[in-house]
Amino acid sequence: MKKTSLLRKYILERNALVCPGAHDVISAKLIEQSGFKALQVSGFGLSASYLGLPDMAFIGFSDVVHFTKNIVDAVEIPVMADADTGYGNSINAMYVTREFIRAGAAGMNIEDQVFPKRCGHLEGKQIIPLEEMVLKIRACTEARNGIDPDFVINARTDAIAVAGVDEAIRRGNAYAQAGADLIFVEAPRSVEQIEQIVREIKAPVSVNLMDAVVGGKTPLVSIDTLRKLGVARVSIPVGPLFAAVRGMRDYLDAIKGDRIAEGRTELVVPFAEFKSLVGFDAFRDLERRYLPTFIE
Repeated sequence: MKKTSLLRKYILERNALVCPGAHDVISAKLIEQSGFKALQVSGFGLSASYLGLPDMAFIGFSDVVHFTKNIVDAVEIPVMADADTGYGNSINAMYVTREFIRAGAAGMNIEDQVFPKRCGHLEGKQIIPLEEMVLKIRACTEARNGIDPDFVINARTDAIAVAGVDEAIRRGNAYAQAGADLIFVEAPRSVEQIEQIVREIKAPVSVNLMDAVVGGKTPLVSIDTLRKLGVARVSIPVGPLFAAVRGMRDYLDAIKGDRIAEGRTELVVPFAEFKSLVGFDAFRDLERRYLPTFIE
C-alpha cells in the first residue's frame, strides 16, 4: 500500500494515531524504531535545530522540502510535512503541495495564520479571512488530485486563540467542505473543547499535545481518552527535540570543567547501536562487494 493510502486509512479510523515530531533524520529513525505508525516533520524543530531560531517563518520552503525529503527517504512509515501557511497565496500553496508529494510525503499541514506565522502555542497570532483559506485549500486539493488523490491535506486553524472555539469549528467545517481530509484545531483549552470540536466538525480531527513539555496551551489528556473522544490524529511535535536537548545538556554538564564521562554509560548510546541506526553494516557490505581494496 502507498504511504499516502496508508496514512489516509489511519486517519479515517479516527483512532488517535500518534505522530511524534521529527526535527532531523536521526529523530525520524528513532520514532520509526520505537514502533510509531507515522511521524510529523516539526517546523518548530527544523527552525530550532537548523537555524537556532524560533518558529516564526525564518526557515524557507526550499530548505523545508529538502529536509523533509531526507526524512522521507530514511524511514518506511508515512511522513507528514509542515507547509506552514503555504509560503504565500493559493498559487504558492499549489506549488508547495506538488513539491511535498514529489518529495514522498504522505500528507501535509497547512494553516490559516497570517504570514509570518508562529508556533501555535506562542502569543501574537493572527489569522487570514476564512474565504482566503478556503480558496487556498481548494487550490491545494486540485494540485493534490492531479498527482496523488490519497495525499492527506491537514488544514490547521489557529482561530481559538484569536476568535474562540466556535469560530475554529466554523472554519474547520468550511475547510473540510473545501477538500481538507483532516482538521487540525490548534491549542484547545480543555477536554470539553476537544470533545466539542470532535462532535461538531464533520471531518476527522487532529490535536497537538505538548506532552512532558511545560508551557503548552492544551491540557494533557491521555491517548486513550482522546481515542474514546474520536480524535483521528495526535501530534506530539516537540517532545523528541526537547528530550534531545535535555540529553545533550546532561552529557555536556558531565564533561565540563575538563572532566570525562568515564563509566557514565547512561548518558550515551553504545557505539554499535549508533552504527546500526545509521546503517553502517549495510555500507560495509557494499564496500565488500564493490571496492577492490576492501579492508576487513
